[in-house]
Amino acid sequence: MIKNEIILAKIGEVVLKGLNRKNFEDLLIKNIRRRLYPLGAFEVKASQSTIRITPLDEDIDMDEACSRVGKTFGIVAYCRACAVEKDLEKIKQAACEYLEDELLLAKSFKVESKRSDKKFPYGSPEISKEVGGFIADTFPNLTVDVHNPDITVMVEVRDMAAYVHANAVEGAGGLPIPSGGRAAVLISGGIDSPVAAYMMAKRGIELTAIHFASPPYTSERAEEKVQTLLKLVSEYAGRIEMYTVPFTKIQEEIKSKCPEDLFTIIMRRMMMRVSKKIAEQHECMALITGESLGQVASQTLGAIACTDEVAGMPVFRPLIGMDKKEIIAISEKINTFETSLLPYEDCCTVFTPRHPRTKPKIEMVRKAESAVLWDELIEEAANGAKCTVIYPADSVR
Repeated sequence: MIKNEIILAKIGEVVLKGLNRKNFEDLLIKNIRRRLYPLGAFEVKASQSTIRITPLDEDIDMDEACSRVGKTFGIVAYCRACAVEKDLEKIKQAACEYLEDELLLAKSFKVESKRSDKKFPYGSPEISKEVGGFIADTFPNLTVDVHNPDITVMVEVRDMAAYVHANAVEGAGGLPIPSGGRAAVLISGGIDSPVAAYMMAKRGIELTAIHFASPPYTSERAEEKVQTLLKLVSEYAGRIEMYTVPFTKIQEEIKSKCPEDLFTIIMRRMMMRVSKKIAEQHECMALITGESLGQVASQTLGAIACTDEVAGMPVFRPLIGMDKKEIIAISEKINTFETSLLPYEDCCTVFTPRHPRTKPKIEMVRKAESAVLWDELIEEAANGAKCTVIYPADSVR
């Protein structure tokens, strides 16, 4: 670790929260501390729309620390920076020494400066001119390019110190968890639901996961696959409680007593009913699904209306207007795509109808499912759910 090296993390829409801003910042700082705790001791403080993260141990892995900060919702950008005394000559020297490796590899550069401390005797344009001239003299391989430089040298003169760094890295964005409350995501082993979980966590939602298993039709490896997916999501969302629901009896009742073309719709309605019970037990205020309008038969407007009728609470569908290409792009970004492709079937593929009805009517579905007394089966499934707690790698338990 380089002496006086810190991490500067820029906060995003948290700055728009007015009188509530302090509450959001406190949550964000708490989340960063929790993520970084296994790596060693850090001082984490908020100042001037930035979180300043200072390592207190000499052997801290700063690459890993940056990675964890970058996956913390509420951070829009971050960078490693060198803290230096607010003296122009020392700033010039620090820029060349701290960024030497990058400057030697680059062909062009520019300097951008921000002076938050108005007591500093030089304005931003003058700081940029002085630092830029010193860098150009020190590194004759470089030319100035203010439009498209290989490297942008940033100088920030703030309240506590001056900070020198190169280009910032994009962060996870969003809002800190659990500023948005708690919701339950219906999670399968497919591509969509882990992405939906990630997107709602990005809005500050604390996640509870509900997975439906139908042994012997589904295997333990299918459940392990879902746990792996949630572990990847937890790198952003933090700790997740996963409830695995025994769903075999309900699916067999649907198969034996309901019209085949309505199997999927009735199954989704039963999932919603069971999920509502589990969500209420764990103080969740909404359900989350990975549905995208028109993607499959159970995701038409008519089918969604049928499932929503029994949800009993708001249902968030963050993917509803996205096509598969857009969803896959996010799954690749959060590293869930390859795991989602593993060939372990989930209960949504059990007893799939040959010709599913795409425009079901609610009255028709109600009549079809009235052949079974569902209340006892729903209660049994909800109460029989098994809890597994999913943590990010090397996190605080």
